[in-house]
Amino acid sequence: MKEEVKRILNLVEEGKIDSDKAADLIEALNAQPDTKQVAKLGNSDKMLHVRVISDDSKDNVNVNVPVNFLKAIGAAVNNVKIPGVSEQEGIDVKMIMEAIDAGLEGKIVDIKTGSGDIVEVTIE
Repeated sequence: MKEEVKRILNLVEEGKIDSDKAADLIEALNAQPDTKQVAKLGNSDKMLHVRVISDDSKDNVNVNVPVNFLKAIGAAVNNVKIPGVSEQEGIDVKMIMEAIDAGLEGKIVDIKTGSGDIVEVTIE
């Protein structure tokens, strides 16, 4: 868990998250169920892939997150905002987790913005 806390603190240092979000994440890590319990929840080998492909290829994002990690941090991350795409409402992580639990797989979000940027969220 020490490594995870260091990563969270690095995100704060880099200005990617604020101290309140960091506190929520660290609290979620401390409340994390043991790994045996997480493995029993199913979806142990699934990954949530988030791809943002910028029209000008300067700001591409490629994030792969194990589904079990999302389950472990649970309520600390309820909503993800993607600049230029979902700034007001964000992406409802809880809804995505419920869909995964129901067996959803494949591409679940496929957005092309007016400026040509592409956002894809896939569960595999």
